[in-house]
Amino acid sequence: MTLSESQIADFRADGATVVRGLLSPAELEGAQAGVEANLADPGPLAIVASGGDDPGRFFEDFRNWTRIGAYRRIVESSAAAGVAGELMGASEVRLHHDHLLVKEAGTRQPTPWHQDQPYYNIDGAQTCSLWIPLDPVPLEASLRFVAGSHCGPWLMPRAFMSGDARWFPEGALAELPDVDAAPEAHRILSWALAPGDAIAFSMLALHSAGGSATRRRALSLRFVGDDVVFAPRPWKTSPDFPELEGILPKGARLDHPLFPVVWRTT
Repeated sequence: MTLSESQIADFRADGATVVRGLLSPAELEGAQAGVEANLADPGPLAIVASGGDDPGRFFEDFRNWTRIGAYRRIVESSAAAGVAGELMGASEVRLHHDHLLVKEAGTRQPTPWHQDQPYYNIDGAQTCSLWIPLDPVPLEASLRFVAGSHCGPWLMPRAFMSGDARWFPEGALAELPDVDAAPEAHRILSWALAPGDAIAFSMLALHSAGGSATRRRALSLRFVGDDVVFAPRPWKTSPDFPELEGILPKGARLDHPLFPVVWRTT
């Protein structure tokens, strides 16, 4: 897949851009089958991020590429890693993790405004998530981004439902702005999507999403580039990587089978 100069420029300036038709029809069909297999057999990191009184359900699962062949094939064989590498300007791309997000029809639970990277165990600027819907996503159910927010600062990560600071201690990072209280103060980016399209965004881009009236399955692939290094935390990250305890030192490149190299420049 060849990206336009404007897509690359938008990603680097705004922190997000849209990539139409990232997955081929066969890849999309495989991803859909993989998601249904994942839902039928959740992994150990699976969570339900909606309350019992929600008429729908917001299901999330992480780090399943090693056990679900459809995910592995997309990571290793689709255009995704190359797209991430070109957007980041990286010479080498590693997978950090895969993340399944399913909002069943009628889910009210929104995804609050947040940045992803403060939940993780990495430092560095070359990051790219590809959020790939497997169902049509109207604008009102799509991701929304604050343009330019990937330039920082890091903002306090909180639990989506309770608002608790389970990661960085209270006061350690700046608080999230109330974007919805003054949307006119920000340039908000959002796109309606067809199955197999993708939104590419920096892991520091501030983003949110509403509930969903229709079923909304999305597979997000989290890629990192040349300057990303391991940043061990004294708390459980989301997702957690307990296998790395005592293995990778702080500041080390992610040279480990959990983070395979999936693309290189030629």
